[in-house]
Amino acid sequence: MGNQLDGRTVFITGSGGVLGSTYVRRMLDQGAKVVATDLEGARADALVEAHGNNTNFGFYHLDVGDEEAVSGIFRKVMSDGWKPNVVLNNAAITGEMLMGAGKPFPDFADTSVDDFERTMRTNLTGAFMIARQMDRDIIGKYPASLINVASMYALNGAHHPIYDGMPFKNFSAYGVSKAGIHGLTVWLAGYWAQRDATVNTISPGAVFNGHSEEFQRRVGELIMQNRMAQPDEIADVMLFLASEQAGHMTGQMVNVDGGFSAW
Repeated sequence: MGNQLDGRTVFITGSGGVLGSTYVRRMLDQGAKVVATDLEGARADALVEAHGNNTNFGFYHLDVGDEEAVSGIFRKVMSDGWKPNVVLNNAAITGEMLMGAGKPFPDFADTSVDDFERTMRTNLTGAFMIARQMDRDIIGKYPASLINVASMYALNGAHHPIYDGMPFKNFSAYGVSKAGIHGLTVWLAGYWAQRDATVNTISPGAVFNGHSEEFQRRVGELIMQNRMAQPDEIADVMLFLASEQAGHMTGQMVNVDGGFSAW
């Protein structure tokens, strides 16, 4: 029996984060060729350090908010011999990312339009631009799948008290952008249905990434399983969505949140 992702070439945006790097590792293990992208910096360097000697791994610097860079990315990748047939819209500005960059978390009344629009540019407009470029360069030429990454907060409100006293917060543009991600999914699923392409959304719940015991306790109380997910538990479902076994799924949102959205 072959590997789950034999014959798949997976293009991933935002590959250097806790989930992105897990997807890269697990997909390579399951026989995929993986074309990883991320901004320049330590996260990108760590990916190349970990996988650069694997002939099934390729890496490209990419800012998904840069329209010019996105417009040429698939042609560039394909001219290097890769043929992406699965694309993961995974890049996002998150609370943890802002915390790591030392950014402040203003109250809603003090949130600037620039900060809101910057998040939307990466999280939602960037996903649109990647999908649009797929339409131009990939869709209709051969079978393909797009997986958009949303969040437990795409269709559910944030529980703001769990962030009291924490070094990061849930911020409005994040939930708004992630709700929009699934809007993009259902629109594209119908638009591409006759062109041998599927589009689905995965909505991860709270994923452990070095959080304090107090935060784990607070968020765990909101989850049926009473705990945060490990990154590999999200990757398990992503592997399925990226595989041939998900061929009759399109326009769907798959929640991987330990029951958070089912209360």
